[in-house]
Formats: sequence, C-alpha cells, structure tokens
Amino acid sequence: MSLVATLFDMDGLLLDSEILWHLAELDILGDLGVPILTDGTRLTKGMFVAEVVDFWFARAPWTGPPREAVVAQILQRVGDLVESQGRLLPGATRAIDLASQRGPVVVASSTPLALIERCLGHFELRDSFQGIYSAEFEPYGKPHPGVFLTAALSLGVTPSECLVFEDSAAGVLAAKAGRMTCVAVPVAEERSLAAFGIADLVLGSLDELTESWLDNEFGR
Repeated sequence: MSLVATLFDMDGLLLDSEILWHLAELDILGDLGVPILTDGTRLTKGMFVAEVVDFWFARAPWTGPPREAVVAQILQRVGDLVESQGRLLPGATRAIDLASQRGPVVVASSTPLALIERCLGHFELRDSFQGIYSAEFEPYGKPHPGVFLTAALSLGVTPSECLVFEDSAAGVLAAKAGRMTCVAVPVAEERSLAAFGIADLVLGSLDELTESWLDNEFGR
C-alpha cells in the first residue's frame, strides 16, 4: 500500500529544542532545589512536561509553587528560549517541502498545543502544515500511538498510509505500534537504542532524506 500522508514530530526533529527543554528544566526546577544532572534528564525525554514535573517532585519534593505552576513556568521558559536561541535542524524545511509535494503533512507531537503553535509561528512554519496534533489531549503519550492515530483519523487516511518522522525511541515505538512507516533521525549517542532497529529508515539528519526513497514509498 502506498503512503499518502506524513506526520512530523517537532522537538529534536524539526527544531533543535531538546537542549532548550533541558535548560528550562535546569533553571526552573534547579531553583526549587531539584538536583537535576545531565544524565538524569535523559530519563524524562519523551514525557509530557507535567510527567517530568511529577517525576522530579517524587524524588525531590519542594514546598514552593504547586506543580501546575511549575509546568506553566517551564513551558513559558522553553518558548522564550526557542525564540531567543532556537534553530531549525538541518534539512527540516526541505523534508517538509518534499513530503508536502506527496500529500498532506501535519505535526503530531507530545508538546502542548500552545507551545507547538508558538514554535512553528516563530519559524514561520505554521502554514506548512494541514493540522497540528498534541498528545496532551490523548489518554496516553508516546510510546502509545494515540496522537498518531488521531492525526490519521483527522486526515481521513488509514494508519498504514502514514509516514512518521521521529527522533526519539518512544516516538518510533509509537509509530510502529500504530502500523505506520517510520523514518527515525536519532542523535548519535542514542542511535544504538534497540527501538531504532524497528524503524523503516534511519538517517543521521533530515538532509539525508532522498526523493527517490519518498517516491518509492508514496508511489508503489
């Protein structure tokens, strides 16, 4: 079956924003006395921001602002950092353009909707997508495929007709659980994770995406 639609993750795939999430968490949670280390933050990659806050509160409870307020502070800080320091990752706009030539393209991300809108607006990418879907409205986040299945349903296509671009292991697991074709673009230090072995294609960057591969997947 040929592919007809493309679903893009955002953080770490289109935007170099994973480090900005880390900086925001270090800043906001660090001020509350949470002993976040570089290695420790990898444990929370792919979680909802509320899950991240709960994760650290369980390990280092604070007596200051409630967790809901901390979530809001982190989201605000990430947005500010994206606008002041963020950049598009190599090949991002080209990949969006190539996919758009072959069918509808949407964003399907674990990031809250308001922040997705803010980030895409900053890089003038909002009009490049036919829709935006956030896992904040799903019962479960990635690696559950809920946000991808909702996006496919909204487009009126079957999951097996969808191509997913992901950078995280949880995202790859979600895409394959949803019976979707998946292109993985992991950072070098995570490429050996087992989850990337089930991706249909693994790239070092979106710059490596070829038109011939897309033509084969969308045209067969």
